[in-house]
Parts: sequence; structure tokens; C-alpha cells
Amino acid sequence: MKFVFWLLVLLNSSVSFGQISAATENIFIITTDGFRWQEVFTGADAGLIANPRWVEDTSLLKQMYWDSTAELRRSKLMPFLWNTVGRQGQLYGNRRFDNRVDVSNLYKISYPGYNEMLTGYPDPVFIPNIPVRNRNINVLEYLNTRQRFAGKVAVFSSWNIFSAILNQKRNQLPVNSGYDPVADDSSLNNVLINISQNHVLQKKNTRYDLLTFLSAREYIDHNHPKVVMIGFGETDEFAHAGRYDLYLEQATNVDRMISELWYFVQTSPYYRNKTTFIITTDHGRWKNTASWYKHGILTPGSGETWFAVIGPGIQPEGEMKYAQQVWQKQIASTIAGLLGEEFGNPTSAGTLDMGHQEEDKTAIFQGTSAVLK
Repeated sequence: MKFVFWLLVLLNSSVSFGQISAATENIFIITTDGFRWQEVFTGADAGLIANPRWVEDTSLLKQMYWDSTAELRRSKLMPFLWNTVGRQGQLYGNRRFDNRVDVSNLYKISYPGYNEMLTGYPDPVFIPNIPVRNRNINVLEYLNTRQRFAGKVAVFSSWNIFSAILNQKRNQLPVNSGYDPVADDSSLNNVLINISQNHVLQKKNTRYDLLTFLSAREYIDHNHPKVVMIGFGETDEFAHAGRYDLYLEQATNVDRMISELWYFVQTSPYYRNKTTFIITTDHGRWKNTASWYKHGILTPGSGETWFAVIGPGIQPEGEMKYAQQVWQKQIASTIAGLLGEEFGNPTSAGTLDMGHQEEDKTAIFQGTSAVLK
């Protein structure tokens, strides 16, 4: 019934080093494109939520998302992230505590960001957001070559460039991106998804996130992949359009879909207490409220990101409130490390060992042996 409800809605509208946790058998990597750390950690921005330039109904949006403290505002915006991950997992990137997550690539746009995240390599060669097949080996195709994960890796993305970023032609990963039809038509739900996609009149580069989520949910339910990436894209689309109201609403929608997926995982005998979620973004945006929607090589704040993690073996430390530097390029080796594997792209040799220890605080990552325990 929940599937039908969502479909009808759519049609009508501190970490430390240690040994690998054997409890983590599955990894879900979930991204929401271009979503700023500012909203993650402080909720709706006072200078934007009341500005009619960015919001159609400022009074209504304040009722929905405004409150007296950052903690209350962020919980209104992303209740699952703060009420569940914030209590049972860990969140990184609140720069008010000098806890920093940054990209290493120069360009601070989506293709270089996803490349860095998944290959561990901030490629100096500029590839704009066009479907150029990626020369770099990514952690998902690496895992697909390992016996435990062969045929158990899958990718679903709203943005239609993902098949090129992952170089699907080279590695034959199952990547469903943009308005790709769902291949398996044996399920009535998949038939309905394809019908819905066919009825979208103006198909842009980014599919509705809800269609991406429903496609991924069906695949996970029927095929039980062990490594899944789900890339949501509408937060970035609404930001570029200058619609702060829709940007916030979509963040809440993404949070709700992640919540539903977590509930599914935790009530599934196959996944329960054996699955880790890594939730993050590919780039930041300008800190200046007048140009908040921009990002790129010359835009301050574009390299500032965040991430969250929840799963077996992850200590429930919540929000990291100490000075620390983490890099986006360390995520790839950590995905592998959580699964007991070591990943080092030959082109990225020497770039993954970016963790550092302070006197009483241990950095999150240390090369390919990085773990969250």
C-alpha cells in the first residue's frame, strides 16, 4: 500500500581506528545532490526562508521549517537524520565546531565530485557534467569483481550521467539512471514505474527522485544486492532554479525516503543489523545568501560537504563536535573497508592516507584500512 501511495502522489503531482566490523555485510551509499551542510546542521536559513525572491509563500514555509534553535530547525527539516542517525549513528561536517568535510577536486561540481567520492581520486583533468566515460576505476566495480559481491552491486540515480561516471560500458554494472526503464517487468510495481516514467512529458537530465527511490526499492526487495548506491538529484535542481522553498521540501522528501528504506532494511531478515548506510553529497554551495544557489570552482563554500553513517558497529556518537578534517576522496576506501576489503585505485595511489590523529581525537580515515567501529 505504501508503494501505491507514493506512486499516486507522483502521478498527481567520534570515530576511531580498529579492526573491520564483521557485522557490516551490506553497504548502501545514498547521496542528495548539492545539499549544503548549513541546512543539514542548522536547518532553514533565516536570510532565505523569509525572502520572497527565493520563496513563494514565506509565511507558510516558516510554519513548516522555522523554529527558535538550529537543533529544532534541522529536526523539522530532516527528522530521520536527526532523530535516528543523530542518536544511533554519526554525522560529520558541522563547521561551527570546526568539523570539516571537503572535496579535494578543484572544480566543485557534480561529475568531479562523484568521481572523487567513488574512485578516491580527485582527477585533475576537468570533465564537465556531460556523459564522458570515466577512465578511473571506482569502488563499486572493484567490489563487483570480488567473489562475495559479484552480481550483488547495483546503482540507481536520478541524474542521467551516472552510467558515464561509473563507466558502465567498461564494467557492466547494473546502473539505472535518468529515465532508464526498469529492466525487470515481472513485477507489477515495476510495470507501474515504467508506465509512470513514460507519462512524464518533459524528461530532463534529472528524473524525479521518487521514481528513482521506487525503482531502487523494488530491486532491493527482489534481488537483495549487497552494495547499493542511490543518487537523488532534485535538491540540486531546485537550488539551481533558485527555489529555496522547493529545495527544503525535497530535502524532507529525501529524508523520508531514506527513513522508509531504513525501516525496510531493519525489518528484513536478509539486511537487519547487517547493513550500513552512508549518506552524503557531492558538493556544497555558496555561503552568501544572495548567491546561495551557485557552486563551482570560483564559488566560496562549494567544496564544503558533510556525511552521515549508521549501521552495525557504528558507535552512536551523533554529531561530531570537535576539530577534524575529512576529505571526500576517503569515502571510497572506507566503503570497501567497512566490507572487509581494501580499495586503492592505481591512479590514486598515495592519496587515501589523509587521516590524522590529534592528541586525544582520532581521525575517521587512514588509507584503505579505514574503519568505523
